[in-house]
Amino acid sequence: MEEKTSFLNKTINLESPNKNIVPITTSINNDGKLSIGGCSLEDLVKRYESPLYILDEITLRNSCRAYKKALEKYYPGESLPIYASKANSSIFMSNLIASEGFGLDAVSEGELLTALKGGVKNEKIVFHGNNKSNKEIEFAVQQNIKIIVDNDHDLDRLEKISNSLNHDLEIMIRFTPGIECHTHEYIRTGSFDSKFGFGIENLNNLFEVISNKKHLKLIGLHAHIGSQIFELEPHKDLGEIMINVILEAKKFGHDIKELNVGGGLGIKYTEDDDPPSIDEWVKTISLSVIEACKKNRLNLPILMCEPGRSIVSTAGVTVYKIGSFKEIPGIRTYLSVDGGMSDNPRPITYQSNYSACLVSNPLNNSSRKKYTVAGKHCESGDVLFKELELANCKTGDLICVFGTGAYNNSMSSNYNRIPRPAAVIVSNSEAEIIQRRESPHDLLKYDVLPDRFIKQS
Repeated sequence: MEEKTSFLNKTINLESPNKNIVPITTSINNDGKLSIGGCSLEDLVKRYESPLYILDEITLRNSCRAYKKALEKYYPGESLPIYASKANSSIFMSNLIASEGFGLDAVSEGELLTALKGGVKNEKIVFHGNNKSNKEIEFAVQQNIKIIVDNDHDLDRLEKISNSLNHDLEIMIRFTPGIECHTHEYIRTGSFDSKFGFGIENLNNLFEVISNKKHLKLIGLHAHIGSQIFELEPHKDLGEIMINVILEAKKFGHDIKELNVGGGLGIKYTEDDDPPSIDEWVKTISLSVIEACKKNRLNLPILMCEPGRSIVSTAGVTVYKIGSFKEIPGIRTYLSVDGGMSDNPRPITYQSNYSACLVSNPLNNSSRKKYTVAGKHCESGDVLFKELELANCKTGDLICVFGTGAYNNSMSSNYNRIPRPAAVIVSNSEAEIIQRRESPHDLLKYDVLPDRFIKQS
């Protein structure tokens, strides 16, 4: 096809989907309408209504395989990519990543159950969290799921459980390596000032404490330095820091066999974004660990990484229907859609930017105009785009927002009692539902009116 719109005229990167704005299978049909996975977006909205989450299976699988291929290429030791399910947790996503040989990280019993229901093997699941409940920890232990210890509170409860069971528990510990990245401050999780993990300065004391725990066996380390990162140098530094920590742990009798370097690789949301490829990211991490191990005469540990956004974000789009317009002469024109902050809270939370186009005739460059795309919620800040250039459009037209596969569905809410959208997977010109659309009646399911109020009415 002959594309003219900026982000539609780029060559698709099949090897590293995170460097694309659009899903791999994006095309424009003969009728001039946008299609993904061989499915017309207009037809999908007619069938499933809007707003609608759409995931492209080929993009998802290519992303998974890019990580697997790069690890096999650059890391001669054993490795395991682990999907960060917080990005988009569902039975479908758990099933897909399991079929690609991935493990999964979870931070709640709900995410653990979802993973197990989706077919992820227990031994490939890791359980994170800075404030795990007793119930969640007990569930993970019962399911033989590896727990990543985040703080002393975790450690104390795991010691009690292991002693009560008279059974050894293998654990990993999370620490903050103190690496700064140029990202949003709310998602800097590897600096010294973080709610996550043990401070690196406290590790020797921690190693001594664990060495005196009868049934707790420290076998792994975890560190994560942030999200949506475009720099490679911090990840190179991370490998060396973690190997140095392994050397310190050895002094206290701990044999660290697993190294989990977290995730954080960014994706291309807009034309201004230029993330490294998956291959480059894995190469950087792998060579850093290999070099540090060689220097210190250590056997290579099992290398784990936790991609989330870079697996699922580019594979996902959200389609909205345009409703009202409001023009303020000399200032701006508001264009309102039938969704907003309840299905995508990232713009109002992180001031995140996206790319978008009309579903019908997206290549039309005539009569283009700048719009402020507003959501339908009762919040002045419910704005998806402060300034989006589109061809002339009208009520009833559809807008496709790209890069919404991560942290949209998983962070969605029922603010203003608005039901969550449906989600579908598309592949080979077929679409299948993976999440049913909520109805207003579904939102009343867990409301309870106390008896005394019933009697008064």
